[in-house]
Amino acid sequence: MPKVNVYLPDELADAVKAANLPLSAICQRALEQSVKRVTAIRATVLGDLAIDPTAQLSHFTDRSRTVLKMAIAKAQEDGADNVGTEHLLHAMLAEGDNLALRVLRAEEIEPAVIAVPLPTGSGSATQFSSPAANALELTVTEAISLGHNYVGCEHLLLGLLSEPDGTAGHVLRQLGLDLRSTRKAVAAALLGYAHLRAQPANNPATVIAAVVRQELQPIIERIERLEQG
Repeated sequence: MPKVNVYLPDELADAVKAANLPLSAICQRALEQSVKRVTAIRATVLGDLAIDPTAQLSHFTDRSRTVLKMAIAKAQEDGADNVGTEHLLHAMLAEGDNLALRVLRAEEIEPAVIAVPLPTGSGSATQFSSPAANALELTVTEAISLGHNYVGCEHLLLGLLSEPDGTAGHVLRQLGLDLRSTRKAVAAALLGYAHLRAQPANNPATVIAAVVRQELQPIIERIERLEQG
């Protein structure tokens, strides 16, 4: 059986040894699940969009599957040649109540004012564009990298932002978003949800925004120091 080296931080390696965990079995299981997710999204983005493309994306949340369907419907309604990153971003914004929108608001970007240029024509949009296909694979990769066992709209936001060639990434970067701070904002927003579960009486948007801003404050302070220097 081939061997694959796995490098761990010293502290984590010591903890794994102390807990006597079956590292090989755990890694095999994690890699197996990751391969399945990446394989599923690759099959989806290369498939015929006349058939429900979300059927095999069981690890996508209901909202993220809805966004994919909305993006395809919008592209086909407008006669676009294919489903682009702009349609994915438009659908994510139009869905109206996903975590990605709360991350944007926490970064002081109001989703309602984001202008996404959408092409029109006489096409049939039966495929994803190359940038959209790449963005969706990056979406899954972001979820895996964050250690999440699902793919949500917050991961789609990261995937669109990290894709270099699509319209959506250009729009988001023009708004001042960057991948590193947005990834941190997503992690902070999820911490906000954990806090909400402990204190359900609090307003979700307020709690999430507060946690995100707290997590981003060190980055903001470093930028301000650099600008002053």
